[in-house]
This record gives sequence, structure tokens and C-alpha cells, in this order.
Amino acid sequence: MDHRRSPAHLARLLLTGIALLAVLLTVWAQWWGGDGALADHWLRDRIIQWRAVSTPEPRVLIVDIDEESLRRLGPWPWPRSRLADLTERLLADYQAKGVALDIVLPDPPRAGDSDERLALLAAHGPVLLSTAFDFNTVREYRVRQGALGRGLPAADYPQAVPASGYIGNDATLARAARIGNVGFIPDPDGVFRRLPLYVRYGDQVYPALTVALLSCCSGHPLPALGHDAFLRLEHRRDWSALTVVSAADILSGAIDPASASDRLVVVGSSNLGLADRVATPHDPLRPGLGVHGVALSQLLDMQAGTAPAPWPGRLLALLYTILCAALLLFALPRLPALASVALLVAASALWCALAVLIVPHDPQLIATSPLASNLFLLAVAVPVQWQLTQQRSRHLLSTLRQYVARQVVDELLRSDLQDPLAPASREITTLIADLEGYSSHVEAMPVEEAGRLTRDFLDCLTGPVLEHQGTLDKYTGDGLVAFWGAPLPIAEHADLALDAAREILARVAALNRVRAAAGARPLRVRIGIESGPAMAGDFGSRFRAIYTAVGDSVNTASRLEQAARDYPYDVIIGAGTAQRARRHALRMLEERKLRGKENPTTLFVFADPAPPAMPVSPELNS
Repeated sequence: MDHRRSPAHLARLLLTGIALLAVLLTVWAQWWGGDGALADHWLRDRIIQWRAVSTPEPRVLIVDIDEESLRRLGPWPWPRSRLADLTERLLADYQAKGVALDIVLPDPPRAGDSDERLALLAAHGPVLLSTAFDFNTVREYRVRQGALGRGLPAADYPQAVPASGYIGNDATLARAARIGNVGFIPDPDGVFRRLPLYVRYGDQVYPALTVALLSCCSGHPLPALGHDAFLRLEHRRDWSALTVVSAADILSGAIDPASASDRLVVVGSSNLGLADRVATPHDPLRPGLGVHGVALSQLLDMQAGTAPAPWPGRLLALLYTILCAALLLFALPRLPALASVALLVAASALWCALAVLIVPHDPQLIATSPLASNLFLLAVAVPVQWQLTQQRSRHLLSTLRQYVARQVVDELLRSDLQDPLAPASREITTLIADLEGYSSHVEAMPVEEAGRLTRDFLDCLTGPVLEHQGTLDKYTGDGLVAFWGAPLPIAEHADLALDAAREILARVAALNRVRAAAGARPLRVRIGIESGPAMAGDFGSRFRAIYTAVGDSVNTASRLEQAARDYPYDVIIGAGTAQRARRHALRMLEERKLRGKENPTTLFVFADPAPPAMPVSPELNS
């Protein structure tokens, strides 16, 4: 029977393809899936809510022009002189590090009022004013209100988020030394989860208000843009964790200055009538003022090095998906359908628990991608395997129950009968390659350069082996062992090994040309090749097993590689390979008694060998 066309083999191919599609689904979601779908936002929001803390934030002070302040001091808009009084009190009496006004004042002051004092504070003190940029590119009308202050050169921030309009301050206040953006871009469901760090309008760039405040008052430069122009807000601290005081209490001196000193201050309003509300993972109507406080707290954590350390979350999600797919492929032929379903459900629940730990460490993680892959496997792979199992069961039961006891039949139904990795006798060709004088090359090198040399050299060896259908047995530090003819029989295994050897020589020669240009010594590869019978299969113990080949021809290839140090030829070929080669011209070198061999062995080389990768050195041969 052709096992490659058996129902079990076809079932494996089908299920492997399904599992591969599930993995590709995760790859696409993690690296090309954008910021995630609504399901991912929902899961992230639940994680944020679970991880939220109420520990007070001692570095940030929120001054709220709340309803009580408006009742006691008058309706909005307040006179500019009152805002200047509030700012001066925060700087002088409360010793604030800096003050950011989450307030935009596009209209000129009323009669009898003046911008000058607030403008001077913003021009010469640690005071930041705001501009609300608009990002709507759909409507034809572009918002342009007030004056646009001085920004940063756009050329320095090519990934800044483009804005379509703005609401700025009046011309006097636009002279402020620092201006921050308070506009935001909600996700498709209307929730504010990402802060645009820098915004571009025309040929200028404006940082977010919290970024500008942190840079102005902490002595640290503006943070650089990575591959993303947005900062995903963790929302780990919510409104309840911030120190919020009434603006009226600040102006009246009702707050003890010592209890709120040495902080970064954000001034704004939570009053519903001023319509400064945004939806966050915690609340659909959270004051925008509070979101600036949360963002400032997160930026302070990042600056202090107390933010969660970065993890390769996307890679972990991909590996977890591969693990789930592999586990399912192993379990499906052996477990009932309901047990396989339970396994996938348990794996999905475990991932949810892991995602709670991973999400804070990888802002780009699409947390639902392994769940979507598991759902795909559940919807497709389990029914397919169930159908195939039913067909297989009916066939086996109808045949085997005539000859075999029921207990044996049940065991056969639970077993995987085909094991292509089981040890078996094979005709193979073994190639063993090694770098001559490795120690002399790396002894004076830094560890990083030695590692790079080893990696480059192994690349020269590995590529030809794999490209010529070889099986990579193992790496031996600065060399490798490979063979042809197992696990699948190959008629021209000797010629393919010789093809790989020639390609290795060519690649090492190319590497030596690069090294010569850099003033480095050339490398020499030694290769031994021999063909003959061997046992190839999965060898080991119940703790660990490897797929390898053992036999006299394998040992002979190792001795031939060692013998190459005594000849000006990089490739020494055994008689078994010379006898089986059909496409290569070889010539006999000599007969030699190899270590561990009782009888002399005939050595062969290529009839038209390439020049050695490096001259034979007596020091290296010793």
C-alpha cells in the first residue's frame, strides 16, 4: 500500500494545512493586522480594568475648574487675569514643577481684561498652553480658529500624525514658548486608547501636551518616535488614583501647599457643560483632563524606568498559536472530539490569563489572535478529524473485529500506526564539515565577533546542505553533520552530497574574499564524505530523542574530515561515495589507514578540485 495516499496520511496533510492556516492567521494579525479589531479592543479593555490600581499618583496634580469653582467664582469663560493668578499661585505658593493648561483660548480677552500676564508666564516660565488639532479628513471644511504658535521642525519627526485643522489661542498667547496638542484620535468604537505623541501641521510639529510638559519641566529631551507615532495608554491609573483639587481651593489658599508641591500640574475642567469628556476603557464619559493625567503618569513611569519592561509579546502569541496547533495535531487522532474541544477551550483560557501579563509589556500585541486561531481550529480541524475518524473506525471495525479482540481494536484506533522516524536501515551518504584552526581564529576576538564568525561560517555550510535535499543532523560547534538518503530514500544521495560540498567550497571562498578585504585571515573548511549502510531514525531515551544516523560509514566520514588536515585538499571522499557517484569526476588520492580502522582506506578527491580555502599550516595540523 502507498502510505502517501493512505487515508491517515491524507488526514494528516489536511489537518496540518488547517493548523498552518491558523498559524498564518496569527502572523497576519500580529504583523499586518493594524491596531486590532473590536474584539481585541474589548479584550484589552477587560485586561486594563482587571489590572487597574488606585494607588495615589504623587507626581501629578490635577487642578479642576469644576462645578464648585464655577459656582463660587463665576461662569466660564474666566478672565485671563484669573487664569494668570491661578498659574502664579501654583508656581509660587505650591512650588509646582510646571503647569500645563488643558484650555484653549481662541478669542481675544474681554474689555478690561488682558492676556499679557498669562502670555509672559507662558513665554518665560514653565507654563504650557494648548492647541486642539483636528484630524478629520472627511469633511471639506477645515477648522482654523485662533493663531497657531511655534512648533518643532517637521523634518525631525517624519512619522508625526498629520492634522487637518486646529483651534489655537489668540495672537497674544500664541507667543508661548511651548505649545502642546490636546486633540485626540479615538478608535473606531469611539474609545480613546492611543495618544498621538507628535502632530504635524504644515511644516511644524507639535508634541502632545503631556509630552511637552514632561520635557519642559523634567530636564529630559522630547521622546523620539519609534515605528509608531502613537503611545498606547495603559490606563493603569484612573481618575481615582490622581490627586484632584478644585481650582477655587487653589485660588483661596484652602489647600496646604506642602501637600501638593513639587508636582507637574495639569489645569482643566471636568464640568459637563464644557463638553471636555472622552470615552476610555474605564468610563464612557471620563474628563479629558483626567486622561492627560493618566498619560502624564505613564510617561513619568517610562522616564523613570519603572514602566513594564518590553517583552516579545507578538512572538509569544505566535509561538503559543504554534504550540496549540501542534498540540491539537497530536491530540486529535488520540482523543475523542469532545476532549479535543475541551483542550482548545482550556488553551484559550490559559492564553487569556497569559495575555493579562503580556499586554502591558507589548503595546503592539493583538491579544485575540491566538483565540481567533483556536476558534478556527475548533470550527474546522475538529469536525474534519471527527469525520475522518468515523471513516477510519468503520473500516477498521468491519475488518479487524473478524480477527482481533475488541481491546486490541480499541488500542489500534487510539494509536498512530505510521512512524516515519522509527529507526530503519538506509543507504546514506554522510558529509561532515569543520572549520580548521577554529581556536586560533577566535582566541583574540571579542565574544561578539567570534559568534559572528561562527554564524557566518555555519551559514556557508548549512545553505548548500538544505538546498541539495540533505538532512541536517547536528551542529558540532564550528561544523556540522549532514546526510542524504534518510528519512526519505534518495537514489542519487552520493551526487547530491558532492554537489553540496562543491557549493560549500564556493561559499567559503566568497566569505574569504570578504574577510581579505577586511584584512582578516582566510578560513579553511575540511570536509569528509562517505556512503554506505547506516541506521537512521529517532534515537534517544524517553527524556530526549534526536533524529540521527549511526553506522560505519558515518564514522568513516568523520575520519576522512580529520584526515583532510594532512592534505592540500579541502574535500576527502571515501570509496563508498566514489563507487556510487555518477555525475562527478573523482580521482584516487592514496590508500591510508585511518584511526580506528584495521584495513587501509582508499581516499578520493575531486578530479578538478577547487583551490583550498587556505594553505595547510603545520601549526594547525599539530
